[in-house]
Amino acid sequence: MKTLRFKTNINCSNCLAKVTPSLNQKEGIASWNVDLDSPDKILTVETESLMPEDIVKTVKRVGFEATEMNG
Repeated sequence: MKTLRFKTNINCSNCLAKVTPSLNQKEGIASWNVDLDSPDKILTVETESLMPEDIVKTVKRVGFEATEMNG
């Protein structure tokens, strides 16, 4: 299992509600979480097989931005 982290512009519970169905339905995501208290609104994704680009595309499809964080 690998952990991917992204800076996002998902900044409130309404935004979170919009992105939740897409992330829940994305095959390959074991679990995910957005830290709304973090200034960078960090999205953390646990996955076996997905690449960072897969998550970025999924988030963008719903109208939000996600940028992979290295390290």
